[in-house]
Amino acid sequence: MQAEREAVYGIIFNSDRSEVLLVKRRDIPVWVLPGGGKDKEEGLEEGAVREVLEETGFHTSIVRKVATYLPVNLMTQKSHLFECKIVSGTASITSETLKIQFFPLNQLPPLPPPYEGWILDTVANHPETLCKEIEGVTYWVLLKLLCQHPLLVFRYLLTKMGIHYNST
Repeated sequence: MQAEREAVYGIIFNSDRSEVLLVKRRDIPVWVLPGGGKDKEEGLEEGAVREVLEETGFHTSIVRKVATYLPVNLMTQKSHLFECKIVSGTASITSETLKIQFFPLNQLPPLPPPYEGWILDTVANHPETLCKEIEGVTYWVLLKLLCQHPLLVFRYLLTKMGIHYNST
């Protein structure tokens, strides 16, 4: 039996929590929260800190676990969201990112699902760690996005098959 794949994400705010840090992916050029697959031998927090570093150049520490999001279909996987704070480092474009930028919470760029919901979950500052299904990632949404952005969806599907096309 194959082990369940899990993903880890970090969400970072500026000092007054009015802006959130997003990265523009290199393989699929869309804005998202930094994160990705957890390595088999690492803990969840360790994975989130590693992913943030790999995608932003920032060394971070965990503030709190925001949520565990449960998969709803084959396009999703169990995902863990951690609020992080920057400890050191400078924003660095990496092999995985095209851009790194803080955005005002009321002026976010277009985000693919489920990231806007995850940002809202974090801003709500629930006293407990949330546990809920991933929202907005459905086959219907994929079909709709395919009609609107066929190249981006094609690149997304390639990444799901393990084929990563990194733009220069």
